[in-house]
Amino acid sequence: MLDNASLFPGKHFISTVLEALETKTAMSSALVRQYLMRAAMAGVIIGLMYGVNFAVIAAFEEAGDGLYLVGKIVGALFFGWALVFIYYSKSELLTSNMMIVSIGLYHRRTTVGKALRILGLCYVGNIVGGLLVAVLFRFSSLTSGATGELMTDAVDHKLGYLTEGVTGWTDLLIRAVLCNFMINIAMLLVYNGIIKDDLTRCLVMVISVFVFAFLGLEHSVANTVLFFVVGLQDGIDVGLAAGNLGIALLGNLLGGGLLIGLYYAYVNDDSRFVARTTPGA
Repeated sequence: MLDNASLFPGKHFISTVLEALETKTAMSSALVRQYLMRAAMAGVIIGLMYGVNFAVIAAFEEAGDGLYLVGKIVGALFFGWALVFIYYSKSELLTSNMMIVSIGLYHRRTTVGKALRILGLCYVGNIVGGLLVAVLFRFSSLTSGATGELMTDAVDHKLGYLTEGVTGWTDLLIRAVLCNFMINIAMLLVYNGIIKDDLTRCLVMVISVFVFAFLGLEHSVANTVLFFVVGLQDGIDVGLAAGNLGIALLGNLLGGGLLIGLYYAYVNDDSRFVARTTPGA
């Protein structure tokens, strides 16, 4: 006879996410300063590791002709550890929280207001952390030379989506959707209780970020930090940057909140199964 465990194997994932939601709801209500600090640390980690990504690419590019692609692979792998650091330091990242609050809304364990508060405070904290890294970079030589040039080229490319009209906006949106799909499919594997060892969890997170970094997918927090870094160095078109972030935030919400959060909340919802199998139902 079939049981709930075999029909709904993702129940552990859902319960783990809902427990995490309770903590985030409590912190964003009663411990706002601490919550912002945890979110700021995620912004710092993203900023530093994103800088490493560009520095590695620049190093390979300067080492010889034809090594740009190798540098892009190695840089993306290094950047992948950002998610590992964020997870194990218990920092707060906006994009993974999009999945968590979506599952909470589906199961009515939170309200729209509380969910928006979690996401809003988290993004503010991520911004503060990213801005701190950008300021530190501004008054150092870390982004000088080829590294800074690659960052500037990346910003020009990201802002270019906005000047291409509907085609560019659609491209940006799809890249943002797929980006947070990758981030949160990794968090699903980390939270589902099947993976028991830390090494495999780390590899899952590293590979998920590698995919988004190597393919040039769009992550709202990483873009925010990059815009700060380049903006403080060389200036930036604020309107285009805001447009990029608006579309990236929407796409990230769809990828993490809809394609992972609501999708897996629904396919692991056993309430209809229980109702159908209950005598007299």
